[in-house]
Amino acid sequence: MILLTLAISVVLSFIFFVYIENKPLSNILTVIAILGAVASTFFIVRNDRDHFGMEKATTTTSQQLYSVGKSKQMQMLLYQPIGTANKKQVYIYQTSANAKKKSHTQAKDTTHNKVIRTNATTHMVTKTTRWQYKNNASKLWFGIADEGHKLVKRQNTLYVNKNWLVLSTTQAKALQKKMANKTYQAQLKAQGKAFVTKQVMAAMKKNPTMSKAAQAKIAKQAQAEFQAQALKKVIDDIQK
Repeated sequence: MILLTLAISVVLSFIFFVYIENKPLSNILTVIAILGAVASTFFIVRNDRDHFGMEKATTTTSQQLYSVGKSKQMQMLLYQPIGTANKKQVYIYQTSANAKKKSHTQAKDTTHNKVIRTNATTHMVTKTTRWQYKNNASKLWFGIADEGHKLVKRQNTLYVNKNWLVLSTTQAKALQKKMANKTYQAQLKAQGKAFVTKQVMAAMKKNPTMSKAAQAKIAKQAQAEFQAQALKKVIDDIQK
């Protein structure tokens, strides 16, 4: 509407100045038309530069995140650094346990990501701020500029369970390569067996009459403890 008003004002100023023979009337009408054109231009600039007639509106959404890893014992969230300074990251996740494609946060300057460790389920809270017209009158006058719903900023807060790994894509590849190494697997198996045996023997020394079931339970706990320690060591190494 504002552009139509500008066009009409320009056309009328020309018509009033050229075709009206009564000069006093011609001058008055021409000045009014020019003022209309100037006012229209002023508000067009205000709308474009200062979003005149608009206001910011923020919406909040939440969604559960699922691990990009296939192992239930090793759930992880990945990120891809943007640029060499690693000041911004794109986080990679799945929207369901059986998702065929991975999802990721937006790689835009208007999007900011923050990771917070939690004991709760891993999820992401997104606050999106967009411009919207204050009322129908503003939309009528400036709607042609199509500024409604224009993104101002987006804040993604990723609440990641403390048991999850948060790795870069490069670190994830290094981890996968390390865990697939046959020499490392053989070494890990031998060390794990020795660790479990040591734990069971220590427990039996304290309780010589320990049942087979109790021994098996201690062995299972020792195996889980060893795997956690081994994984932590690998993660610490690749994150150096």
